[in-house]
Amino acid sequence: MEWIIVVLYCVALLAIFLFSLGQLHLTWIYTRPTSAKSKDFDEAYEPLVTVQLPIYNERYVAERLIDAVVKLDYPKDKLEIQILDDSNDETVALIAQKVAEYQAQGFDIQQIQREDRKGFKAGALAFGLKICKGEYTAIFDSDFLPNPDFIKRTIGYFANEKVGMVQTRWGHVNKDYSMLTEMQAFGLDAHFTVEQGGRNRSGSFMNFNGTAGIWRKACVLDAGGWSADTLTEDLDLSYRAQLRGWQFQFDESVESPAELPVEMSAIKSQQYRWNKGAAETAKKNLLNVFRAKVSLKTKIHAAMHLLNSSVFVLLLTASVLSIPMLYIKAANGNLQWLFNLGSLFLIGFFSIAAFYFVGLKRIAPTHTKRLFLRKFPLFLSFSMGFALHNAIAVMEGYLGFKSPFVRTPKFNITKKTEGWTSNQYIKPKLTWGTIFEGLLCAYFVWGIFSAWLLNDYGLILFHVMLAIGFGVIFYHSLKHIKNA
Repeated sequence: MEWIIVVLYCVALLAIFLFSLGQLHLTWIYTRPTSAKSKDFDEAYEPLVTVQLPIYNERYVAERLIDAVVKLDYPKDKLEIQILDDSNDETVALIAQKVAEYQAQGFDIQQIQREDRKGFKAGALAFGLKICKGEYTAIFDSDFLPNPDFIKRTIGYFANEKVGMVQTRWGHVNKDYSMLTEMQAFGLDAHFTVEQGGRNRSGSFMNFNGTAGIWRKACVLDAGGWSADTLTEDLDLSYRAQLRGWQFQFDESVESPAELPVEMSAIKSQQYRWNKGAAETAKKNLLNVFRAKVSLKTKIHAAMHLLNSSVFVLLLTASVLSIPMLYIKAANGNLQWLFNLGSLFLIGFFSIAAFYFVGLKRIAPTHTKRLFLRKFPLFLSFSMGFALHNAIAVMEGYLGFKSPFVRTPKFNITKKTEGWTSNQYIKPKLTWGTIFEGLLCAYFVWGIFSAWLLNDYGLILFHVMLAIGFGVIFYHSLKHIKNA
């Protein structure tokens, strides 16, 4: 049993280490000089564009989204707006009123409703694509507020006939609302700078992030269209399209502001969908990547990309086994060499630190060091606290357990003085997962105590961060259940 624990622990650490080296390589690529815009960008290119707004029961933000979209600075005769409304509550009437208002002003805007929600968001997008007029489709989720110049700053990339999709960087209208929104913004900012930028600059596969991007209609159709057989229809279509030879473009200079979830069950719902969907997409597309006629570098980066959510399984495994490892080490002095070798994995920690530091420096070029020292340790603990929740989602994806697409509730909250407790879509409940998060917090407190008991402090910082991470998730889960 001891050797099983040792082997599993070492395999988990090694895999995490390899993933961290992948992030370090992206960081290195991202920091290399590059031109701000593609040489193929054509500022005079003005084709017909369809804006698709998939909406399901979004009474708090639907009107705000429509108001923002009609302000897009693009010729009215070349702009079609599809509101793909699958709602079954008062959102339907709110949208109908807005549509009538803007139709009277001459906008080509339609409220499109299906008989059922088959395929959820993917089904709605596929339905709209069949009847859209545009050669290109810009997609925005209901929590986004696109800037007026969005289309003009992105559509010119399609002058290159090989470009199938253009993705922009997400902004955050409420990142200072709370610690929870601040930590989400910190992680997303690194993704929308270093990760997406690094992948795009290296010519590796990248992904459409589900919103704030534009697709060439011909690319979507050539790749097989929108599919609902994974929870991340955006990642799935991205890989199918790039495997067909289409090129993607990421422009981080174009910011698309959006609202971050402010309540724990909403955050968990989003994390669950992203991580389970990523596992489902990896299961569906990974072999096709290895069979593709692309470079070895592209295959390696694509594999790490598709398997990235698996880090939570590895992290949970290494974390849970780290305390028994302390006792195994104390009882077996012959394993000291193994722990000495484990110090090499500090390289992985510094690789992750560099990844997030560079991302923060891009977003906040002033006072970066001070902000990083304040945010990074808490963000790392925050991410660790999601290890159980996200690991379960990942394993469900790999094992083929199907679940419906559950959209993340929106709040229309941008100021600290605004509350969410009146939101009719939020009904958090106490789950076994939350209970186990509390138990894991206690477990890692025991790990901290074990450091003094065994006079071995090598893992104490790791256990402190785990105890804080699971404690924060557990506390906010209970707090929001009580306040709902």
